[in-house]
Amino acid sequence: MPVEIEIKLPVSNVESARAAILGLGYTVHHERAHEWNAVFDSRDLRLRGKGVLLRLRQFGPTATLTFKGASVDGRHKQREEIETAVSDAEAAALILDRLGLRPVFRYEKYRTEYTKPGEHGIVTVDETPIGNFLELEGPPAWIDNVAGLLGFQERDYIKLSYGALYNQHCQSTGTKAADMLFEAKAHV
Repeated sequence: MPVEIEIKLPVSNVESARAAILGLGYTVHHERAHEWNAVFDSRDLRLRGKGVLLRLRQFGPTATLTFKGASVDGRHKQREEIETAVSDAEAAALILDRLGLRPVFRYEKYRTEYTKPGEHGIVTVDETPIGNFLELEGPPAWIDNVAGLLGFQERDYIKLSYGALYNQHCQSTGTKAADMLFEAKAHV
């Protein structure tokens, strides 16, 4: 079973974060690009009720359909993740629609990915409408080591999804919006 293990970390200064990542010997694996995501569910939110997620993502020229299983309790966010590339995000969205699934949450960000030869993890810088985050995805020991090298401690770890972070943001600011977008746009 493919398993995703990750954490998010809050970042106040993106340029300082990039410099710190590069200073650890990481190089850009994927240049900064716009990423658009739609979470699909049935009208009765059956998937959300099970704690699972079905997401369609467009990251630069690449579209991906992802299933994420329910999270397992622990120091890191850990859950089953099955992904496949799709050649046409709009066609994939139509297929999901025909199956009775609708976009229930849309979010976007600008993402830059970093890797280091010989390491089995990826560091991303995510610039979102609600703030900036590092995401560390890989084996638990690698996550803890890299987080420490970047000046973070376990108490800084965020295991929430961007949807949950967005809900928290809206509650704390008293705003109400259905989607986490930089500006109102029509998407799938």
